[in-house]
Amino acid sequence: MKPIKIGLIGLGVVGSGTFNVLKRNQEEIRRRAGRGIEIAMIAVRNAERAEALVCGDCEIVTDPFLVVDHPEIDIVVELIGGCDTAKELVLRAIGNGKHVVTANKALLALHGNEIFAAAQTRGVTVAFEAAVAGGIPIIKALREGLTANRIESVSGIINGTTNFILTEMRDKGLDFSTVLKQAQALGYAEADPTFDIEGVDAAHKATIMSAIAFGIPVQFEKAHVEGISSLQAIDIKYAEQLGYRIKLLGITKRTVVDGVEGIELRVHPTLIPAKALIANVEGAMNAVLVQADAVGASLYYGRGAGSEPTASSVIADLVDITRLATADPEYRVPHLAFQPNQMTDVQIVPMSEITTSYYLRVYVKDQLGVMADLTRILADARISIDAVLQKEPGEGETRTDIIMLTHQTQEKNIDAAIAKIEALETVVGKVVKIRLENLA
Repeated sequence: MKPIKIGLIGLGVVGSGTFNVLKRNQEEIRRRAGRGIEIAMIAVRNAERAEALVCGDCEIVTDPFLVVDHPEIDIVVELIGGCDTAKELVLRAIGNGKHVVTANKALLALHGNEIFAAAQTRGVTVAFEAAVAGGIPIIKALREGLTANRIESVSGIINGTTNFILTEMRDKGLDFSTVLKQAQALGYAEADPTFDIEGVDAAHKATIMSAIAFGIPVQFEKAHVEGISSLQAIDIKYAEQLGYRIKLLGITKRTVVDGVEGIELRVHPTLIPAKALIANVEGAMNAVLVQADAVGASLYYGRGAGSEPTASSVIADLVDITRLATADPEYRVPHLAFQPNQMTDVQIVPMSEITTSYYLRVYVKDQLGVMADLTRILADARISIDAVLQKEPGEGETRTDIIMLTHQTQEKNIDAAIAKIEALETVVGKVVKIRLENLA
């Protein structure tokens, strides 16, 4: 059987890794796929640099539309990122009857519904294992490996940059801005790190996983997104003293509010028990914890970015498509795990309605009755306290921190209580609130 022809758009970190791994392991891949997989054309901005890498093994062009329009290309691999041009290229490739592999989580989180509908109509596949958690095969696990299960929740450390920063802040006691500069110097963070540190990248990935786990449309616009840029080293220290670690988690889970089923979709800093496996995922590594009814808890761990780890997922998609290229489209694995006509539009629950536990840090004047005022306000809001850490003021100081962990309550209740606490004459500044998940 003749080899399947690949058109590669982008030869950056992931693109070059894909080229190198496919070339190095071509015989192993051919044996698994049942036929050869060859890169026939590459579209790049810098043709000279590309020629030096590929050494004449395939055609180099600077116009990516030549790739998606080429009649002999079977699969288009989009690795340029961004949304506008990438969306146009992907939709055009689909319109031309070509399968697509992409690592573009932003594209799918924002335009996935349109792209998957177009692919379904045209009878082609859009594969995107590399879009979430790099080399970890979490998409395949959710979509295929756990297909017998009713998935209850997915919680993940799915951004290596922020996990590296939080690890360094905890281990070395450094503040956020100092560690961010280190991360940029080491290549873990971009020159403009906004998407990473403000949680947007993680929210793109959580949105995709939510759609697959629960059979709902991708709905990034409804995700709650918070980053780590305002997180202080002192809160990481206090969390450690209480037996917790702070991670930026992407969380999506089933819930019921006022008798109506809903889905939570949120990204924010989170306290998790230090003894939990996922709490011990350090540095730039990723991990995803899935809770399901039949299998229970399962943890998927590995490199969430990088040239060859991400290329591993790209090539896995290429092999899957190659195996099924001649199969009737209705017998292929659905893009979002559920058959397109079986998707449901369950509501994404507003953050005010979610229920979880909380870490509160209150900076107070060292006066008699302060603790009684705080506990009274929480009790009036029907919020019970699980643990308290009260720091003695230093010599000559007249203010101190009181740290409280609450039992579960709705977000709107804790916010109302915080507003009353901040109005106390003995409370200085704003209350620090960080959500807490036991992940049980």
